[in-house]
Amino acid sequence: MPDTVMDRYRRRNRLARCAPVRGGRKTSCPRHRPTCDTVPVHRSAERVARQLAALGVDGQVRELPEPAPTAATAAAQLGCPVGAIANSLVFDADGTPLLVLTSGAHRVNTAKVGAELGVGSLRRADPEFVYASTGQRIGGVAPVGHPRPISTLVDTALRDYDTVWAAAGHAHTVFPTSFDELVRITSGTPLDVS
Repeated sequence: MPDTVMDRYRRRNRLARCAPVRGGRKTSCPRHRPTCDTVPVHRSAERVARQLAALGVDGQVRELPEPAPTAATAAAQLGCPVGAIANSLVFDADGTPLLVLTSGAHRVNTAKVGAELGVGSLRRADPEFVYASTGQRIGGVAPVGHPRPISTLVDTALRDYDTVWAAAGHAHTVFPTSFDELVRITSGTPLDVS
C-alpha cells in the first residue's frame, strides 16, 4: 500500500522522507530506521494528525509522493479501489457548511441530499467558503481538524470497504480508517448520497 509507493518514490528520488506523521512531531521511522525520519508536513496535516490521535484513531497520517486532489489520483497512489477513497466534499447548504464524505466511486446527488435534509439550496462550495469553513484547501479537506464542528454526512457506500482512505488536511496526505470510525470521529450521519 502507501509504504510500497513511498519506497519506490524514495528509491527513484533518493529522498530520506517517510510517511507517517505522528502528531506533527519529528519521529524515527520504524520501517526504515535509521535512514529516514518523518518530518512535519503541512500545518493542516499536523493539526489533523493531533486530532486523530486525540480521537483514538490508530491509522497514521501518510504523505503521498504526489498530490491526490481526486479520488482517482489517490487510489492510483495507494493501490486501492477508487470506491475506498472517502472524498471530502464541502457544500453550501443555505449558507451553512455541510461536509459530505462520499465514496470516490460516484457523485453526490445534490437534489436527493438537499431533499433529505430539507434545505432550500445545496451547492458545491467555492474555495473561499471551503477554506473559511474547514481551514483546509480543496483537495486535502480532512473529516476532522476544522476550526468549528461541521455537520457531516458519511456515504453508506463506504461500508463496502474494510479500509477507507481519507484526506488528512493537505493534498499530499491521507490516513486509513473505516466507515464506522468516520461516523464516530465526525459525529456524522450515515446516508446514501448517490
